[in-house]
Amino acid sequence: MNSRGFYLCTVAFAGVLAMLAAPAVRAADAVAEWASIKAPPAPELKPVTVDPKTTALLILDVNKPGCVPERRARCVDTLPHLKKLMDAARAAGAPVFYTFSGTAKPTDIADPAIAPRDGEVVAARGPDKFLGSELENILKDKGITTVIVTGTSANGAVIGTGASAAMRGFKVIVPVDGMSADSAYMEQYVAFHFVNAPTLSTQSTLTRTDMIKF
Repeated sequence: MNSRGFYLCTVAFAGVLAMLAAPAVRAADAVAEWASIKAPPAPELKPVTVDPKTTALLILDVNKPGCVPERRARCVDTLPHLKKLMDAARAAGAPVFYTFSGTAKPTDIADPAIAPRDGEVVAARGPDKFLGSELENILKDKGITTVIVTGTSANGAVIGTGASAAMRGFKVIVPVDGMSADSAYMEQYVAFHFVNAPTLSTQSTLTRTDMIKF
């Protein structure tokens, strides 16, 4: 090998060593890319027909002061939809169960038109209403295999209880007009999570209240 060839080989080898020694370029993270990330297409909402003998409607934490116009107007907007769904469930003989957040009582329901009846309130706290409560036993004792999860907050009780129900083997139905949060974005990411997360994506159905038939 002549001197020129030897020089070129030396330069090339030095370049390879430099690349190996250089720190790896870190890919951008989700927060760094936040402004450039485009939301995926909206998930498909599907009509569902449920068996009232094996389906329960859960109305979670729809109480004052967390569901009043001045604090969470989006929750107030769901109340007419919850009323129609509750009426349909009761007319079909499907059980309805309620939870209340914090120190709220059944009399603190956001709208008297959707007030619980005797035996419909489950004592549960936190975003996962199965945790530390009798909800799972109550549902299984009644032969329930499917739950319709509604209420507020979407990013709290709805996603927490819905995910927990799916992990326990229940089919989960989530009407998007029956859940609420502080913003549309919070509701949007909850809807996306239900149809994309492992287990949830196979156990859950995203729908609207008027697409549910008993």
